[in-house]
Amino acid sequence: MSTQPEQVLESQLVAQLQTLGYAKVVIKDEASLLANLKAQLEKHNGISFSAHEFEKVLNILNKGSVFEKAKTLREKQHIIRDNGDNLYFEFINTDHWCQNEYQVTTQVTIEGTYKNRYDVTLLINGLPLVQIELKRRGLELKEAFNQINRYQRHSFGANAALFQYVQIFVISNGVNTKYYANNRHQSFKQTFFWTDKENKRLSNILNGFTSTFLEPCHISKMICKYIVLNETHKILMVLRPYQYFAVEALIDTVQNSTQNGYIWHTTGSGKTLTSFKASQIIMNMPQVKKVVFVVDRKDLDYQTSKEFNSFSKGSVDGTSNTQALVKQFEDDTKLIVTTIQKLNTAISKQRYLNRMEEVQNERIVFIFDECHRSQFGDTHNRIKAFFGNIQMFGFTGTPIFADNAVKNELGKRTTKELFGKNLHKYVITDAIKDENVLKFSVEYVGRYKQKEGRETNIDIEVEDIDRKELMESPERLEKIADYIIAHHDRKTYAKTYTGMFCVSSVQTLLKYYDILQAKKEAGQHNLKIATIFSYVANEEDADANGFIPDELSVAEEPKVLYGMNKHTREKLDEYIGHYNSMFETNFSTKDSQSFYNYYNDISKKVKERKIDILLVVNMFLTGFDSPPLNTLYVDKNLKFHGLIQAYSRTNRILNEQKSQGNIIVFRNLKKATDEAITLFSNKEAIEEIIMKPYDDYVQKFNEAFIAMLQIAPTVKSVDSLVSEEDELEFIKAFRALMRIKNMMTTFADFDWEDLAMPEQQFEDYKSKYLDLHEKVKQDNDKEKVSILEDVDFELELIHRDEINVTYILKLLANLKTATPSEREKQKKEILDTLAGEVHLRSKRELIEKFIMENLPIIEDADTIPTEFEKFWSEEQRKAFANLVGEENLDKEKTQKLIEDYLFAERPPLKDEALALIKGQQPSVLQRKTISERILDKVMKFVETFVNGMDS
Repeated sequence: MSTQPEQVLESQLVAQLQTLGYAKVVIKDEASLLANLKAQLEKHNGISFSAHEFEKVLNILNKGSVFEKAKTLREKQHIIRDNGDNLYFEFINTDHWCQNEYQVTTQVTIEGTYKNRYDVTLLINGLPLVQIELKRRGLELKEAFNQINRYQRHSFGANAALFQYVQIFVISNGVNTKYYANNRHQSFKQTFFWTDKENKRLSNILNGFTSTFLEPCHISKMICKYIVLNETHKILMVLRPYQYFAVEALIDTVQNSTQNGYIWHTTGSGKTLTSFKASQIIMNMPQVKKVVFVVDRKDLDYQTSKEFNSFSKGSVDGTSNTQALVKQFEDDTKLIVTTIQKLNTAISKQRYLNRMEEVQNERIVFIFDECHRSQFGDTHNRIKAFFGNIQMFGFTGTPIFADNAVKNELGKRTTKELFGKNLHKYVITDAIKDENVLKFSVEYVGRYKQKEGRETNIDIEVEDIDRKELMESPERLEKIADYIIAHHDRKTYAKTYTGMFCVSSVQTLLKYYDILQAKKEAGQHNLKIATIFSYVANEEDADANGFIPDELSVAEEPKVLYGMNKHTREKLDEYIGHYNSMFETNFSTKDSQSFYNYYNDISKKVKERKIDILLVVNMFLTGFDSPPLNTLYVDKNLKFHGLIQAYSRTNRILNEQKSQGNIIVFRNLKKATDEAITLFSNKEAIEEIIMKPYDDYVQKFNEAFIAMLQIAPTVKSVDSLVSEEDELEFIKAFRALMRIKNMMTTFADFDWEDLAMPEQQFEDYKSKYLDLHEKVKQDNDKEKVSILEDVDFELELIHRDEINVTYILKLLANLKTATPSEREKQKKEILDTLAGEVHLRSKRELIEKFIMENLPIIEDADTIPTEFEKFWSEEQRKAFANLVGEENLDKEKTQKLIEDYLFAERPPLKDEALALIKGQQPSVLQRKTISERILDKVMKFVETFVNGMDS
């Protein structure tokens, strides 16, 4: 047998779990699940519940969302017994996590919207806390992920909703196994492999994964200690293996030594979550008085405090000034987040010393974020000299070695010299291999050579000229600005993502901004440009050594406007004025708080994709995490850790469409890039970190095209595919083509002429691909399980913002004025476009009707938009009348329900749908069918007439 059936894999897994200490139990439905829960809770707590008392327990369990239930799971519980006594009990022992009851069961059937049967469930004290979904070998792991999402929609929340207590999902096809937290908002990209301490993957569920990750004590520890409840987003987050091993190493070092150490986790791998969890656990150790988390700039103080508080509400009281910091050292605050500047002031200024001396010899643990930026000065020695009983730990994505150390008055200082032993390492190659960060696509644009005389040809690709006169020439800057304008849409997938442009100096930034702004006012582009830069006097980066300096002095409190000359300040206020006009804000450089608010607002708007390109010199190149940012334009010399830090702004994981971070370099940084990658990983890693050249992807695409033709030789042959298995093979083959095309289209060289598959043929196959997606969506036989239901069609790879209703109206205007010979061809192109765009498919039938019935009688092509609007409004009115008439709905209530849905972006509930019906409500037996039918019609109405029509 070539593949292992699911049931064989399931049997082998259960047998292995039993050897680890899980008791096998037969639970077929919710009734037996509840009976088992009662028995297990009684055993765990050493008590007995009466039937009435257990009802009270179930009332506690029934309340709230998945997030709120995760809190309930961890809290001590109380009910009043039948005899009036107080009864205290727990659902899980979080302090001694090994002391719980462990069971395994299979094929539990729960009926919600539809009946679902789950593969393997791990019960802790009778509650289903780990759900494992298996697929046979050879099937995509993503199918198991999609299957769990289907269960989330259809049955996890049904009846007693005990499966909403699942904390960790495990998906496996035997060979590959991943885990993730119960968070419906995450994509498949946010699922993780488990590894050992050296980052060696344990992916086979029967050979390594189960015996380590699912071992009862370990899975309990993951649930009790290493799941974080994010208060801001109300979601569960689980630590990845390298985060787990780093925290364990820190805990062990604090418990068993007084040594210092550092964690080397590559930029973008989630150091804030790691450091938070370490801080949270260490601060609760009885021998530790306080944990102080130290950052090196005021902006990171704000950002980190906000992130920490999102992980645990109220856990951090960020210090707004040195006075507040000193007070936190005096009071019972266990976790302090502060800047290196305020900490330095607190231990060096006479007015604070008397108060600080009271904690001078207390056991305090200092954790330094991005320790290479803040600790390379005499402040490090001052902290060590002042405190007598401390441990110091550093986190860094790019450590300082002898090769990249900057010499100062103290000599060259490496991370190892300052912090000692490296406690855990997770480098960029590990992160790319695990798909925790993306590769970089680096393109070098416009290298230069000096021609005879003083003339310079900016288009010739020859290296090693980097003269200031050339680099700042207006001709060069304008060419680069034109390049960015021409290619930004392609790089960011029609502004689905955002970009950043880092330049060599403030003076150069001013020139670039003025050029881009002038071109915008001339109508040459509509990009939303913003900028922010440092106020320190040294505006030109005279050393140009590529090391990103601190934005503020490490020796004192930030003085925002200190050292800034009048001209630069006036220019900055001019640019902030543009920003204020664009976003209806009111920021300025008048005082430090207003500028600080401007900084935070820019940070927020970049993350919300409201800014297309942010121009910077140094700010935002370190410590700034924005997954929607995918492109960095570089006109600045960078080296070693400065280069890796800057490039890493672009490679955060987000979704399928964001397949790489785009780096477009306007300088000769090829050698510097290779050196930086070699330093922070190894020489062989360059190919793993940097994407291959464009020609390689052309070859890959052509090979994938040939493979697809083996399944569907012609577009028409897709309709003749015999079985769902054949359809599945076509879906996978065409999806592989889309993935490669998605990577290729960001290259400036991309041209359909290079490919074996013409663009029109790609669009035709895409239409058939979408037909299969529609078929899965509209399949009414819900009891029949289709293998296509669990396939991720990755429609985000198809979405094109520029193809909208406005675009179609322009095509209709062209059609109206076309010659008779061209008319049929153009009509076919319009209909093909409608068939190939996901977001226009629901509108296709009506737009075709407009073309056939209305367009021929319109005399003036300029009136097409107005006539179309009239047509659309009338069709919408008729469709709404049909909806309320067919289902006997109250017109006003239905209109309000649609408005509420559009405002809240929350699908209506079944009870809300039933409340629309005029007169007598349907019987209990009919309620489910009728409510689903009404909701389906309402959602289709919105999809057709409202969504996408604001264009």
